[in-house]
Amino acid sequence: MILRRLALAAAMALAPIAAHAAEPTQAQKDQWAKENEERLHTDWAWLGKYQAANAALPARTKEPRVVFMGDSITQGWFDQVPEFFTVGRVGRGISGQTTPQMLLRFRQDVLDLHPAVVQIMAGTNDIASNTGPMTIEQTEANFRSMTELAQAHGVRVIIASIPPSSHFPWRPGLAVTEKIETINAWLKQYAAETGSTYADYWTALQDGQGGFRSAWTLDGVHPNKDGYAVMIPIARKAIAQALARPAPKPIAIAARP
Repeated sequence: MILRRLALAAAMALAPIAAHAAEPTQAQKDQWAKENEERLHTDWAWLGKYQAANAALPARTKEPRVVFMGDSITQGWFDQVPEFFTVGRVGRGISGQTTPQMLLRFRQDVLDLHPAVVQIMAGTNDIASNTGPMTIEQTEANFRSMTELAQAHGVRVIIASIPPSSHFPWRPGLAVTEKIETINAWLKQYAAETGSTYADYWTALQDGQGGFRSAWTLDGVHPNKDGYAVMIPIARKAIAQALARPAPKPIAIAARP
């Protein structure tokens, strides 16, 4: 029963991106819930989603490679504005995902792609308890782990703010605005402490009361194309700032036998 509730929550988090042009039917919702429940048992972090795409990437590109690791907001960016993901920019977002799921696939979907920079955008689904209840401290710990892994491999880090929201459609009644602001304050401080770059999407997108500006969102959580148009200059500036920093010194790691 618990797994089914988690699968349903993940399916509802997925719905606005998978069908942003129309309200999903009950049959679609049921199918997504079924697929997500099966995945919770067989591929919890959905490692299979990008395995073929990762294998098809060229080993090197002319432009420094930047991987965008995230949840539905990152996946929606690629889905709605694919032209932003030119050669060198790689989208690795998965709708509904929480930071523990991203941490589990971080090696495959980030480190093994040998990027110069990774942007980590996460936290919305932690607050929503998509994979079970989480504390703010647990979310922060997962950001720490992903940042430490990246820097240990010589990868510069962009830590993205959680975008604003006053409510999550798939979790009605949940108080979210204060939690988002609390985590974002910590993310900004942690970025400064670790020599990472902070990408402040929250300030640009919020409506003055901590919610998402209505003209720029599909549902109060996910950006529409106009929302992504606001985010793109912030992303470009963050990438330029990150690349201007010296790459972290990799930690010597024993080769696999």
